[in-house]
Amino acid sequence: MIKLLEALRIAGCSAGIFLAYLYGQTPEEVLRIMTPWFIGSIAGLSGIEGLVFGERAAREKGFEVHSNYQRQNAFWFLSIALIALLIYVAAWNVYANIAIVLLFSLFLVMSAANHVWSTIACGNRTWQNMIRPLLTLLLVIAFWYPVTAILFK
Repeated sequence: MIKLLEALRIAGCSAGIFLAYLYGQTPEEVLRIMTPWFIGSIAGLSGIEGLVFGERAAREKGFEVHSNYQRQNAFWFLSIALIALLIYVAAWNVYANIAIVLLFSLFLVMSAANHVWSTIACGNRTWQNMIRPLLTLLLVIAFWYPVTAILFK
């Protein structure tokens, strides 16, 4: 189940990027389409994984089992996913999208750094640990155009 959730996160982000660049006519539209797919796929599914399959996920990823931090992290993921959905449904302006994308992207960059550290310093060479920095880089590249085009008009 954990590998399925990981595949769904990647598929959801990929679908969002594809749809955004296919249907988005402006940087604002691209960002509006990508944001809920990006945050919903990663944060929403990670939150569910942490709460429903927490013990199994921790074991597969080489992390501590039954950690309060894991549960707290799951609630953080669900919170940001719900706010991303609210921003989309309520059609808040583009700067709400940028703010939540930058916040979540910064979290992912820091998380990727943690995964690199875990790989090097702790010898945690699980697939999820090794691939996270690359996937984070790809997401930053995908969001570069709409975010910079809007911020630096």
